[in-house]
Amino acid sequence: MSFLSLVSLSAVAANGLLAGTSLDQSVKQLPARKRIGAVAYSAYTQAADLGNGIPLYATLGIGAACLSVAAAVLGWHIGTEATRLPAVLAGVLAVLHSAATSQAAPTMFSQRRAQGNEAALANIFDRFARWQGIRCVLQLVNFVALLWLWTSVMATAGQ
Repeated sequence: MSFLSLVSLSAVAANGLLAGTSLDQSVKQLPARKRIGAVAYSAYTQAADLGNGIPLYATLGIGAACLSVAAAVLGWHIGTEATRLPAVLAGVLAVLHSAATSQAAPTMFSQRRAQGNEAALANIFDRFARWQGIRCVLQLVNFVALLWLWTSVMATAGQ
């Protein structure tokens, strides 16, 4: 297995985990706030996302972004013509995902200033949900771009 195929496969795996956690949050966790209320949801997210979730999300998010950029650079420089477009897409999507996270994460942390205030928390979680939706789409598309990159690398290695 070439270095490019190893890095691109690692990026696929990390981004698959990241996209899965993001999809879980967007599809399952965030909608629950409408049923249980913002104050109860805040208690949950502070215990989970802002507790044990911080090292998990930070490691996974930063690691996936770094692996995506590494795969993109390698795919462009040492890959073939077939790897260039998916490599560029993966790199750009990783940067965009990171930019969306730079808006979503501080929004999630801001709930600490509104503890117990249902209306303020609802506004915070609505704003977070918008950024999370953008982030989730970017992560899912990046996962697909990385799969495309990896399959392109493997296809050209077999020739």
